Amino acid sequence: MSIGNSPDSSGGSDPAGSSDAPGSPDSPEDDRPTIGRALQQARIAAGLTVDEVSTSTRVRIPIVHAIESDDFSRCGGDVYARGHIRTLAVAVGLDPSALVAQYDGAHGGRPAPTPAAPLFEAERIRPEPRRPNWTAAMVAAIVAVVGFVGFTMFSGNDKEAGSRSVAEGATATAPAPKPTPTKPRPTQTKPAPSDSAIAAAPADRVTVKMVATGAKSWVSARAHNGRLLFDGFLKQGESKTFTDPKKLDVVLGDAGAVQLFVNGKEVEDDFSPGQVERLTYTRGDPEAG
Repeated sequence: MSIGNSPDSSGGSDPAGSSDAPGSPDSPEDDRPTIGRALQQARIAAGLTVDEVSTSTRVRIPIVHAIESDDFSRCGGDVYARGHIRTLAVAVGLDPSALVAQYDGAHGGRPAPTPAAPLFEAERIRPEPRRPNWTAAMVAAIVAVVGFVGFTMFSGNDKEAGSRSVAEGATATAPAPKPTPTKPRPTQTKPAPSDSAIAAAPADRVTVKMVATGAKSWVSARAHNGRLLFDGFLKQGESKTFTDPKKLDVVLGDAGAVQLFVNGKEVEDDFSPGQVERLTYTRGDPEAG
């Protein structure tokens, strides 16, 4: 059953109205689904929702719904419509080139590319080369010349003033008097410290001084209330002094390498090298030590 005038009633056959012409109901191209229908069927067959397609393609959900309804007005133009069709086709597993070609056939074809601008147009928009600033160069040269002349004159005045001062000083200075010999002062020998001088430590406190005489040694010192005063190494030649009103507890990691002075007096203990010693001193030592 055909719609419209039949070939018999018109008295002849029109090639443009034949059933094989593109756009006729019997044409193979009309058997294809529309672009939106094809994208929708492929999406459903792939088990994807509109939200999932929008997330993977970054095409907004309203635009996906519009394209599946063959409404391309929300795409913003043919260029964006082709891009959205191509992106959605790849996401649902269709051939994007076929759908883009179908869109071009239904919307007047792809526009011709814009010709490139002539070469002379590109040359015209090139910026002109910057000309040298001769005024600034001349000013800089003048300043340099003036500065050089001023420096030369200033240096010449300094030389003349220096020569005059030297000449005047030579004529005005009198011969220096001969120094009178002075008798050398007798050297005073410092007396050796006595036991009383060494013991000049405060009597109301206990004082312990550690001196590393050999290799470095680990030492520790605590006050009578258990507070840690020092915990570390003494290198050769270094010393540490600790005081407390009642008692000091000391630990020597290498007692043979440390010399002790308690309340101003040297402790005469014979410690072996590498020997660990734990000692306690009060205000009455070193008698107790």
